[in-house]
Amino acid sequence: MAIEEKLNEVAEVEPQKELLGQAKAVLAMNDQGSHTIPAEGLYPHQWLWDSCFIAIGLRHVDVERAKQELLSLLRGQWSNGMLPHMIFASGDAHRRDRNLWRSWVNPYAPSDVTTSGITQPPMLAEAVVRVGEKLSQPERRTWYHTVYPALLAHHQWLYKERDPHEEGLALQIHPYEVGLDNTPPWLAQLHEHSRPWWIAALEKTHVDKFVNLFRRDTKHVPPGQRMKNTDALLYYDVIRRLRRKRYNIDSILTRSLFAIEDLTFNSVLVRANHCLQHIASNIRQDLPEELEQRMHKTERALEQLWDGYSGQYYSRNFVTHKLIKEPTIATLLPLYAGSVSSERAQQLVTLLTNKHLFGANYPVPSVPLNSSWFEPLGYWQGPSWVNTNWLIIDGLRRYKFHKEAEWLQQRTLELVETSGMNEYFSPVDGKPAGAANFSWTAALTIDLLQE
Repeated sequence: MAIEEKLNEVAEVEPQKELLGQAKAVLAMNDQGSHTIPAEGLYPHQWLWDSCFIAIGLRHVDVERAKQELLSLLRGQWSNGMLPHMIFASGDAHRRDRNLWRSWVNPYAPSDVTTSGITQPPMLAEAVVRVGEKLSQPERRTWYHTVYPALLAHHQWLYKERDPHEEGLALQIHPYEVGLDNTPPWLAQLHEHSRPWWIAALEKTHVDKFVNLFRRDTKHVPPGQRMKNTDALLYYDVIRRLRRKRYNIDSILTRSLFAIEDLTFNSVLVRANHCLQHIASNIRQDLPEELEQRMHKTERALEQLWDGYSGQYYSRNFVTHKLIKEPTIATLLPLYAGSVSSERAQQLVTLLTNKHLFGANYPVPSVPLNSSWFEPLGYWQGPSWVNTNWLIIDGLRRYKFHKEAEWLQQRTLELVETSGMNEYFSPVDGKPAGAANFSWTAALTIDLLQE
């Protein structure tokens, strides 16, 4: 090897070591002992898919701590199998958050902790498998045996409660359930079907600006980087209705104004099912035959979300079965699911690299650059996020688009190295936004560095 090449290697290694150190420091800063919060101040509770992403990074640093991160999620599991999207911190400071959701109105909720009444994309099985990769075979089997009953119960709940017509796709009842909180398809549906008169009156009289006095997020982050006040009120109104129906899915669907079969959620579900099958096989457990059949149906059903005219995947209205044709980063996530054809995967890669759609200076924007919704710093309406980049990178590798995966991985690491461990970033100029010292950004940076 030439001296110049050796020097170049050293030059590359040193910044990576520094970036790794910064990422570890963020995780240590947000460590609560049994679990990790996303960020100090803005996010004081534990979130489902945050902890899954965090464990995927932590496994490289401390595999036992990564296991604990995932096990801590199980303390919030409801007796019917549901994994809530939030487990609330204790103490008087967070009483208002707990009272907003009032999980105790549902008989299946745990009595020793307070949670939300909805779920989030089922990333747990993926995280369990990733942590298992760091264990010896005997340790891995013990680990899988430990988490298998809870995982099985959760997947059975997903199909029992969220696929009532046995069509293969899971439905969601609140935008928070998809992880991409104020993503355009959901907002479009909310504005069309669920706009109470009192919210319209507040907006018309401009009184909605006073909502900022009661919002925690806009005390930590500029309002322009969060969802609009009227949208936040719409989300609150949905929570209030779900709570009034005691989070009972039969009551919710009886008079539901909207329910969506979300593309992001169902793409993650396909991958989660594969991981659950891997876990069961490793510990020589037979999944229930009915569950296996419904898992296979999900893979086939995902293709029902493809629109041949626009060449994209979309979410779907559960009641009407009409596609909600608001393009977002979700159209790329069937790559992560790994169940689409090679031809379809190639079409998605073409979207990814199109400079008018997702081929931004700092990819991947959460909505296409040419979308009417696009705002570079508008929460899930434009910014680039490390977690969705990670999902797409994983999918690209599965379909052997190694060149594209390497490109996206390097651009993601460059973005974090230049702009810091923030929650999200402008895809136009890389400006950091949202919460600083964000845990899943740090954790997934560690994982990408290991690649």
